[in-house]
Amino acid sequence: MKIDAHQHFWKYDLLRHHWIGDEMAVIRRDFLPEHLAEVLIENKVDGCVAVQADQSVTETEFLLNLALSNDFIKGVVGWVDLRAADLEAQLENYSQHNLLKGFRHILQGEKQRDLCLDSSFQRGIALLAPYGFTYDILIHQDQLPFIPEFAARFPDQRFVIDHIAKPGIREKEIGDWKRGIEKVALHENVSCKISGLVTEADLNTWTNRDFIPYLDVVVHAFGTDRIMYGSDWPVCLAAGNYTRVLQLVESYFSSFSTFEQELFFGGNATAFYSLKG
Repeated sequence: MKIDAHQHFWKYDLLRHHWIGDEMAVIRRDFLPEHLAEVLIENKVDGCVAVQADQSVTETEFLLNLALSNDFIKGVVGWVDLRAADLEAQLENYSQHNLLKGFRHILQGEKQRDLCLDSSFQRGIALLAPYGFTYDILIHQDQLPFIPEFAARFPDQRFVIDHIAKPGIREKEIGDWKRGIEKVALHENVSCKISGLVTEADLNTWTNRDFIPYLDVVVHAFGTDRIMYGSDWPVCLAAGNYTRVLQLVESYFSSFSTFEQELFFGGNATAFYSLKG
């Protein structure tokens, strides 16, 4: 299966989606399965993983309902309050939903930059693996130094870095991010999504060449068995279109073996999220 391991759906709300700034005004509207289905077919993508964009239980239920009625949505990464007193009961309930694969917290937006190392947060993380849930790590590059310790504390937990930890592609900054990625990749329970690249570059003038140094770092650090493709649709539409984003990574991986390409474009995501055909 060719899998898009990272995309979003939403019914646009000015307050809930306040993070969509003026430079991304093109995505200030509803994005639902009927808007993505044809795009996936056109690009010969078999399915996707829908990831939360709002930190609420309502969001998780919204995505699960969409997945239940659209079979191309192969899995959901929802949100749950990892510091909730009744977290274990919530996880027990969620474990009945086969399409719910894991959870994500928007760590990149937290004032406490090392929240992932907070004891109350980690108590929640410790409960995920027994239920088979994954965890998506959404951070900015300044938070990378906290992730090796975070990953080391939970060797049985499957983690994946979203958007290669958002390096400063626009500013062509790479040094600190590169060192951070290399340290994180030493932990074999951590994978990395090659996603969200174009919105970290200049939205209007980016070219494929802008991303090669960053892709080189990620592939060298994680290898071809711990990376996966994600479009970050519809956020990527602020910097182009789905086909152009896909072609960016298709071009980069064109020199890799057929087997390695199959891993990147679906095999790794299918294994990580335990997706069904």
